Amino acid sequence: MAAWYYQIALGGAPSITMAKSSILRAEQPLAPDLPFDPTLSRSSGGAARSSPRRRDLVFIVNPLGANGRTGKEWKKLLPYLRSRLGRDCNVCESLTSGPSHAIDITREAIREGADAVIAVGGDGTLHEVVNGFFWAGKPVSNHDKEAHHSTALGLIPLGTGSDFARTFGWKNDPQEAIERIAKGVRSPIDVGVISSENEESHYFINVADIHLSAKAGYYASRYKRFGNLCYVIGALQAFIGHSNQDIRIKVNDGEWETCTQATALCIGNAKFFGGGMKITPNADPRSGDFEVVILQDFKWYDFILKLHKLYNGTHLSVRNVHTRRVQYIEVEDLSGSGRIFVQSDGEHLGFLPRKFCILPSAIDMIC
Repeated sequence: MAAWYYQIALGGAPSITMAKSSILRAEQPLAPDLPFDPTLSRSSGGAARSSPRRRDLVFIVNPLGANGRTGKEWKKLLPYLRSRLGRDCNVCESLTSGPSHAIDITREAIREGADAVIAVGGDGTLHEVVNGFFWAGKPVSNHDKEAHHSTALGLIPLGTGSDFARTFGWKNDPQEAIERIAKGVRSPIDVGVISSENEESHYFINVADIHLSAKAGYYASRYKRFGNLCYVIGALQAFIGHSNQDIRIKVNDGEWETCTQATALCIGNAKFFGGGMKITPNADPRSGDFEVVILQDFKWYDFILKLHKLYNGTHLSVRNVHTRRVQYIEVEDLSGSGRIFVQSDGEHLGFLPRKFCILPSAIDMIC
């Protein structure tokens, strides 16, 4: 179905052009003061100027993220965006209208040859954008087979949680993020793949986790209006009726192993989850493998007594905490309950069994 899209070239005298474009899917009107300067594309004599190719940047914004704060902060950021990027880049804005919309926008932007797709929001928006880089088990590619560039991934953290940004040591500063985007330095990063029988593959960039922590994330998503407090509320609700369960795992090409009384199993491509908890402290999205951390036989009071260790990443020395490096791990439920939760990047994905593998250097990220 055809749809109208909005495209903005930033910088210069105020005006807006509305075009039918397959890159953008902005369901809401853009801010009326966003300018288009024809001198950026033509000289005063009307002839086209010869200049280096301008980068096409697509910003995907969840205006309802963080209980509406993302949309408000994005509007405040636009003047700086105009002044910093407008001369060298074609800047396109797309506002998401609901779940999975960012996935569709990303795929279309890549097919149309965007130089970068920038997620504006929290880890949930970033998660959808990453999934948009893939379709039917394969990377999405530019329609122009002769194009000499690939589409990079960028991030402006404006959501409830910005756990992925913490791994790179990025401050929660959108202007600093725009400076990174302006410089355009790329670094290849790994992406995790989650698969199961009769279901489409799912991709993650940060942390996937199983059982208690995944259940806490599932409940936390209901309370995002409370900001980072949602993670505390989610954890308290997850503890109600929780019991540790036996699971079994197969790592790489090894044999099946039983993990008794598993409390949580976390598969880290990056280090942080749950609003700043350094759960997989040695994970690196450029290493080519995951760090897997398994918590066994934890009681509710263990989390209270050791919570500071989980946040500062020193919990690996605690009894009943085990870690290893893997490229592939398969996890099954031995309890027969069919109710051991699975999530990735804070998104609920269902229940065990699941397979997790890494795609080394799968995406270029603007770092």
